[in-house]
Amino acid sequence: PNLFGGEARVLAEQLSTTESKLSKKLILKFEQCDEQSHNGLRRVVGFVQGRSIPTLLDVADLSANPRSAKTGSVTADIISSLEQTPETFPFKTKGLLIGTSSYRALERNRYELSFDDPEIEGILDGGHNALAVGIYLLQLSGVEERVTNGIRTWSGFREAWSKHYDEVQESRDLIDFLMPVELLVPTDTADKESIADFKSQLLDICSARNNNVQLTEEAKANQKGFYTNLHDALDPELAEKIEWKTNDGGTIKVRDILALSWIVLPKLHEAGNIKVLPNQIYRNKAICVEQFNRFMEQKSVSKDREGYKCEIFNPKVLKAFELIADLPALFDRIYLDFPDAYNSAGGSFGKISAVKIYDPEKALEKGPEKKAKYLRRKPKTPFGELPCNYTCPEGFVTPLIYGLCALIEEDGGIVKWKRDPAQFLDAHLRDVMKTYRFFMETAQWDPQKVGKNLSVYEFMAVEFS
Repeated sequence: PNLFGGEARVLAEQLSTTESKLSKKLILKFEQCDEQSHNGLRRVVGFVQGRSIPTLLDVADLSANPRSAKTGSVTADIISSLEQTPETFPFKTKGLLIGTSSYRALERNRYELSFDDPEIEGILDGGHNALAVGIYLLQLSGVEERVTNGIRTWSGFREAWSKHYDEVQESRDLIDFLMPVELLVPTDTADKESIADFKSQLLDICSARNNNVQLTEEAKANQKGFYTNLHDALDPELAEKIEWKTNDGGTIKVRDILALSWIVLPKLHEAGNIKVLPNQIYRNKAICVEQFNRFMEQKSVSKDREGYKCEIFNPKVLKAFELIADLPALFDRIYLDFPDAYNSAGGSFGKISAVKIYDPEKALEKGPEKKAKYLRRKPKTPFGELPCNYTCPEGFVTPLIYGLCALIEEDGGIVKWKRDPAQFLDAHLRDVMKTYRFFMETAQWDPQKVGKNLSVYEFMAVEFS
């Protein structure tokens, strides 16, 4: 009896939601809007009712935004404004910037939007607004505080959003605020060249709109696709820990991996005049990132795909990524073996002031010296997070990991290890440490001085050969 009543409406809504999720399509209605067109771009600006935001957040993502969002004082202030002064909220925020190459203008200020390429299209700016509003909608729908308070990143929000989306839908009548929305679309959706030009401009627009906090070289290069193959070459567990996109929640900065890449890349003919001094791997990782991106931009290395994305096609470079992927574990290996190797060379690693020791009992003793020297929790290696009993400053480890460049050879343009680097370290690290200890003593055991000294790197490359 209710087939054409409430049950039909619920079924229709479920089907609509399912179709929306599968097709990445939605209809967005503006309360007030204006259109502006220039140079192949069309901008639609206006207000959107808050009750339309759940569908928007479910369909559009932050993948197209080079910077992800994380909770903090900014999101807290946005949520507070939504709770206390929803009537003035649209005048306190820039709102959301949305971009898509596929749209259709309908009647009554409605626009049908499709996000067929979510890595390029979606929410281009306003990630913190999207995150804050999403958390607010979860709170409004009665989701437990322990869930909403536990959200720290956009990925964490997406997980909670998927679990509680039905609850949000049931609470749509409680949503009462306006969100400023700016929609960017191409003026001519029938012309493939116009669409390609439109997509190629989106990254520059993203960068400019995110200039309140300068977009990092890493974030822009990641959006271009320069890191995709490197990501795939790394151990999956390690790749998941890396912050490929700003604020994406990784514990390892992508620049730490890119800096290590300059142990391998100079062996390639494609490097040409793109160079990084060995000590820059430690002292100036921003240079390493900049040069890595320059290397990948070369026509002999990558080619443009649709939009602003690039594809690395050079087999020599792809093979080099496999060697680069070995370096984080080798770094950890040196980190773990350094204390014993140094002690076997006649030193006393634990007495170095820059070194901290795991000793919970001494860490609880009174006095600033005890607290500065001893740790209550076991430290871990930088990449694999393996437990150890000492911290080993990066400035001590980096020249040694650089020395492994002597074990790399080029065969027909393809780089490979002359011999297994892990076995080499097991066999020779202690012998190398006898010489390396001299540099540490000369620098008065200051890891900064050791790590920045170009001569140390050059000597280690000879010592490892």
